[in-house]
Amino acid sequence: MSITQEETEPLYASNRFVRFTDSVSRLTGSSLATVLAAAAMLVWLLSGPLFHFSDTWQLVVNTGTTVLTFLMVFIIQATQIRDSTALHVKLDELIAVTSGASDRAIGIERAKEAEIDAMRRELEDRVAAATDGDPQPGGGV
Repeated sequence: MSITQEETEPLYASNRFVRFTDSVSRLTGSSLATVLAAAAMLVWLLSGPLFHFSDTWQLVVNTGTTVLTFLMVFIIQATQIRDSTALHVKLDELIAVTSGASDRAIGIERAKEAEIDAMRRELEDRVAAATDGDPQPGGGV
């Protein structure tokens, strides 16, 4: 089975996007980024008297923080979805190879909320029956 260049181009674009979002999320989540953001806010605050606390002075920080927040929402969402999907795949693999485990839970994250709640209650009932009615620490599963 051979893969053509047309088939791999979206994959390369996707890999570049993954590398970009990972890099940005690691960089912006670092201690250095926090210190730099705090320093930028301090510089902005200290420059207030120089600009007489004008509307433009306020607009600079409002625009900057709004744009950064807007972009970071998408970056955080992309990394969260990827991390969550990888975690679900790992859990599904564990369910698949565990003897005695029900494979009905594989892919449950795509089910309706009522189905997930029903499965959770069923599992709690099974655990309670298996432990002869001993109360579960922390309120259940």
